[in-house]
Amino acid sequence: MSASLQGKVIVVIGGTAGLGLSAARAFLAAEARGVVVVGRNVESLATALATLGRSATGLAGDAADPGTAVRAIALALERFGGFHGLYHVAGGSGRRHGDGPLHELTDDAVPATLAINLHSVIYSNRAAVRQFLAQGGGGAILNMGSVLGWSPSPKFFATHVYAAAKAAIVGFTKSAAAYYAPRGVRFNVLAPALVETPMAQRAAQDSAILDFIASKQPLDGGRIGRPEDCDGAATYLMSDSAGFVTGQVLAVDGGWTVSEGQIPD
Repeated sequence: MSASLQGKVIVVIGGTAGLGLSAARAFLAAEARGVVVVGRNVESLATALATLGRSATGLAGDAADPGTAVRAIALALERFGGFHGLYHVAGGSGRRHGDGPLHELTDDAVPATLAINLHSVIYSNRAAVRQFLAQGGGGAILNMGSVLGWSPSPKFFATHVYAAAKAAIVGFTKSAAAYYAPRGVRFNVLAPALVETPMAQRAAQDSAILDFIASKQPLDGGRIGRPEDCDGAATYLMSDSAGFVTGQVLAVDGGWTVSEGQIPD
């Protein structure tokens, strides 16, 4: 039996494209009462809302702005009369800012990469917890991690600040899970490997990386993940079926963390 989100209202930070949009669709298919999606791009937001239909609303905002999640939760309460879960998907590569191997790292890469991948998670989780405590009924928080936080790939994915941020999400989530468990607030992490999203375009167009992925992510013939590969796990962790699950990290990785991965010649 698939997990049900019947009657729940969920905010998806980074929900207008890729993994977040796919999850929003899945949440509605699982009978969520409403979904609020947040993204930086106004056009992507409009397209997402047209796709999701009447049970969705959203706003444009930067996930690294402390006020964005606050506004999204307020919108959930106003539009759908409740707030039961937060799924934080927003993040991104810091390559354009100079993230990479440590000896090549630029000064700009550190704050920029941490802002979108770590600070944004802390801000959104804070906003969600404050609302859950005010409501007094608990809730679910799911943060997007990455297998690169503990299972590196030095040849093809050597962005060290990004890896640090994703590793920090695990520690942050577990610490918060322990603290808020008595209050009924659950925190978990979903950690994909390489998934075909707008962020992954560089990798998806590199034949050497695709050859590597064929053995590094060997499930289903050896392929890049699809956003929908993560939907079932996200739906489960946001649902009451996972009501006894907190502080956990679930890798949806096609076998990445248990496979050697052959570097092509």
